[in-house]
Amino acid sequence: MPDDSPVDRYFASIHAALEGLDVFLRDDRSPLYKHGLVAQAVTEYVERLEASFTCWRHHLDYAKSFRISRAESGFPVFQNVLELENDRMTAKARLAEIPAPDALREEMADFILRHKAFPRDLQQSMAERLYLEHVQEGHVFSPLVLPETIKVSVNPKTMRPFYLVHWGAFDGVSNLPLVYTAMIEDSSPDIVKMLVTEDGKLDTSVEIPLPVGGLLNPKLAREFDAFAERNSAYSLSPSTIATNMDRDFDELHPKQLRRIVLGPFYSAGITEHNKRVNDVLEKVANPANAWLLTWTIQDIYSKSEKPARKGIWSSEPAREEFHIETDDLDAARMGVSAYEKHALIPHEAYQALYAAGETEAVFAGYQTHIISGGEVISDV
Repeated sequence: MPDDSPVDRYFASIHAALEGLDVFLRDDRSPLYKHGLVAQAVTEYVERLEASFTCWRHHLDYAKSFRISRAESGFPVFQNVLELENDRMTAKARLAEIPAPDALREEMADFILRHKAFPRDLQQSMAERLYLEHVQEGHVFSPLVLPETIKVSVNPKTMRPFYLVHWGAFDGVSNLPLVYTAMIEDSSPDIVKMLVTEDGKLDTSVEIPLPVGGLLNPKLAREFDAFAERNSAYSLSPSTIATNMDRDFDELHPKQLRRIVLGPFYSAGITEHNKRVNDVLEKVANPANAWLLTWTIQDIYSKSEKPARKGIWSSEPAREEFHIETDDLDAARMGVSAYEKHALIPHEAYQALYAAGETEAVFAGYQTHIISGGEVISDV
């Protein structure tokens, strides 16, 4: 496959975009850096995407099945994600059926000497082995990346412990990778007793080996995993997801929910979802710099908590009252308290847009970040 094929250009540009996003997330000037753990969590999902794309590229060396959402997200279609997950689960058994690399090399050399021809079937077996070895490592972006607790502290006002939890999902309709983080208070009596001291601080005598797979509360962890699986679709607004969490768990109190929507992604000659952007990107001299990655950060937070009510005949648990910014039409449409739209673009591509007089039209409403020489320049 030639180096300048559309396939190679797509993989080169998406890898460059993800590497650029990783640089941005680690930059102390980035908006997420002030929330260090959130940036750390998002970085993990960027690494998962990078690993997935590496696997898909190896897969193409022996199986010609790979489709991207050219007219919408610019990311692979959901079927590729499902197939990668299935291969991850079956990789060990399949690898056992393929000869070891050294044995394959010997067979290839012997085939060439005996038949004076290229051993295409053996080459495909080697490519499949390389693919399965990468997949077996398992650190890919699955349809659902289960929740993980990365921080535990105590709210001295409510005397409750709170968790910072994150999880990921690849949406099957929009073909977009989604990252969720949530700050959740837990009023479960046994958890409060175990984690909170009498003066409202975290009990440091309790060893918590962070990160913890799943919700920290073991009685609710499995149910919370199931909740994440049911409530991570892009079609659900953040306010709907937060309200569902508040309703489904009487002793969990979501104080803030954040969704990071990665994409759409634009690549010259590949994607078709914005003609204006595509026309300019195709004029970029270096194809490796002919791309644009966007993402949206959506936040919903609780403005107050309606206290629990206990009565003789009926009772109601505490419930959150979430703030939706109705003065902003886009925020109201998204069902969020606040949102940010970001765009990351190579310097050469930005110059092409600038020269074409398209920067204002393309980046209206976006915080724009230009990557150049391994550094990110923001607020241009």
